[in-house]
Amino acid sequence: MVLAQAGAEIRAVLRNGEQLLLTLIIPILVLVGFSAIPLLEVPGRRVDFVTPGVLALAIMSTAFTGQAIGTGFERRYGVLKRLGATPLSRPGLLLAKTLAVITVEALQVVVVAAVALAMGWHPRGNPLWAALLLLLGTAAFSGLALLMAGTLRAEATLAAANLVYLVLLGLGGVVVPVSAFPHPLRAVVELLPITALTEGVRAVLSGASGFPARDVLVLLVWAVVSLALASRLFRWE
Repeated sequence: MVLAQAGAEIRAVLRNGEQLLLTLIIPILVLVGFSAIPLLEVPGRRVDFVTPGVLALAIMSTAFTGQAIGTGFERRYGVLKRLGATPLSRPGLLLAKTLAVITVEALQVVVVAAVALAMGWHPRGNPLWAALLLLLGTAAFSGLALLMAGTLRAEATLAAANLVYLVLLGLGGVVVPVSAFPHPLRAVVELLPITALTEGVRAVLSGASGFPARDVLVLLVWAVVSLALASRLFRWE
C-alpha cells in the first residue's frame, strides 16, 4: 500500500506542469544561465561553483516548496483526512510521501549532474558525505514544509512557500557567494539550512574539505526541531 501510494505521488508530481517547472526546469535554467553567463564574480570555475548550489536548490524545491504547497491543498480539500482513514493509515501516508520526495530528488540529482558534467563540471571529494548532506537537507526542508502546510491555510502556504523559496535562493549561497554579504548578515545567513546544504556540498565536491561537521550539525538541528514541531502541531483537517 505504501509503495502504491508513493507511485501515485510520484506520478502526480511528474504530470503537474507547475511542479515539474519548479523541480526540474528552474534548477536547470539556473545552472545553465549562471554557469555560462558572467553575471556575478565567483571563486574558481563557474560551473564548479554553481552546480552544488543548484543541487541544494533542487532539494529545497521538492522537499520544501513543492511538498508544502501540495500538502497544504490536500489538507484543505480533505484529501489527507480521507487517505488517513483508509487501510494505508496516516504513518503509511507520510512514509509514502517521503519515498516520493526521495525518488523525485534522485531524478533531479541525476539530471542536474548530467547537465553539469556536460558543461565541464569536475566533482571531487567523498560522494557519501555529499549524500549525507542531501539527506539531512531533505529532512530539514520536509519538516519545515509539513510544519507550514499543517498549520497555515492553503493560500497562505502557497504564498509563504514561494516567498521563502525566492528569499533563500538569493541569500543561501546558491548563486551569490556568502562572502559577498556584509558580516552581520553573513552571520545570520550561515545558519540557514539552504546555506549549510549549499556550502557543505560545495566544499565536499570541490575536494577542499574533509567531513563537513559544521554544516551537518546545522542541518541536523533544523531537521530535529522542524520535524518535532511538525509532528506536534500538524492538523490533518
